[in-house]
Amino acid sequence: MFAAIDRQNVLRRSSFTLTSAIEAFLDPAIIVSVLLCSALYFNDRMGPHYLILCALSFALSFPGNVAFHEIPRRMLRKQFSNWLLFVGILGTFGVVSGYVHYFPQDLLLSWAVITPFALIGSHVLVRSTLPRVISMGQNQRVAVVAGVNDIGIRLTQQFRDNPYLGTKVLGFFDDRSSDRLQPTNGVPILDTMSRLAEFVKRHHVEAIYLALPMATQPRILQLLDDLKDTTASIYFVPDIFVTDLIQGRLDSVGGMPVVAVCETPFTGFSGVIKRASDVLLSTLILVMLTPIMAALAVGVKMSSPGPVIFKQRRYGLDGKEILVYKFRSMTATDNGAVVKQATKNDQRITPFGAFIRRTSLDELPQFVNVLQGRMSIVGPRPHAVAHNETYRKLVKGYMVRHKVKPGITGWAQVNGYRGETETVDKMEKRIEYDLEYLRNWSLSMDLWIIIKTALLVIKDRNAY
Repeated sequence: MFAAIDRQNVLRRSSFTLTSAIEAFLDPAIIVSVLLCSALYFNDRMGPHYLILCALSFALSFPGNVAFHEIPRRMLRKQFSNWLLFVGILGTFGVVSGYVHYFPQDLLLSWAVITPFALIGSHVLVRSTLPRVISMGQNQRVAVVAGVNDIGIRLTQQFRDNPYLGTKVLGFFDDRSSDRLQPTNGVPILDTMSRLAEFVKRHHVEAIYLALPMATQPRILQLLDDLKDTTASIYFVPDIFVTDLIQGRLDSVGGMPVVAVCETPFTGFSGVIKRASDVLLSTLILVMLTPIMAALAVGVKMSSPGPVIFKQRRYGLDGKEILVYKFRSMTATDNGAVVKQATKNDQRITPFGAFIRRTSLDELPQFVNVLQGRMSIVGPRPHAVAHNETYRKLVKGYMVRHKVKPGITGWAQVNGYRGETETVDKMEKRIEYDLEYLRNWSLSMDLWIIIKTALLVIKDRNAY
């Protein structure tokens, strides 16, 4: 389930390798193993109910979506958020169906507490041992790269920096003289393109990566013709990858292959999952917080003259204007061609408004926006239309953030970029985090952002 809704910022590998197999099966195997060990520890009889729970657990967690090359901090975050999501889904099913009563409560509690640490421990162990296994000759794939250019050099660097890919690059092939080529970071230039096929056959090369500009199509076709007499796998690395891809992936139109360069992560099943989680969570939050929202409405009305709810025009999905709701926290209600951002010690902010802004309680009416379908709980924060028109001309990629619905909270906000963006540099950093969210979205990432938002509400210094 997790991998089905976890999009990456690169084209997915279709080849089945030792690393991909372990990544897919490790987490499901650990989850099921801890369950069975817990049953043995508590001396519980293993009947058909355990077989069903094991099958459900494996199905929910297969294939694993935590890659070995990810930095430790991201690995920890994904493991804990994945497990919280797993427990939430399976626990809800168990309570609603009554299935939870087939198991001792102490056993389920032990399983829930021990499993995330077992998952982290297994990843640490595999990360320390797998590179040694892969480095053995029979487990490494031998490859060469055709084309000494930015994309070819970046590709070889990826293979060098990521031992889990299990690929050893012997060197480059290029027709240009050495004085016309850029530095290759120590990777040798083996020969010209005309000698590539012969070299591949002689040295049993298993993979060839063609890092050649699209403008050289006749050259590529000739090279492919020469390589028909080899058994090597051939990969074309198009030069579109020198740009910053958002949800880059292979797709097809009536059987014709196309490459997505900039796309929303919420297509197909992912979009259904995102919308369902938004509706469910926002409904629960609005029901639970209705008394608090009523009290806040009274507080706003008594604090200063004006409406309780402040409505502001902002950009939503695909750059279309939407009305966003907030509890009014200022004496002014700017919503025109010029909108001044709130600053520290802003005289327009009422005393009660300062409190609800600092605690983010002023954002609660936006859960109604979520139910309306205008916003999501997690996504890039919407800016006033006036700010959008200014910054879209100053910040590269600014409008790409509107490929998804704006959110009540977002990846930029939990990484310190909440509040005033008085300089272009700060806005650029916020957009950088917004685009990172688009590239790496997963349901577990949304859950992690919600948890971090709750922890930051009390101590966020950027809220005013």
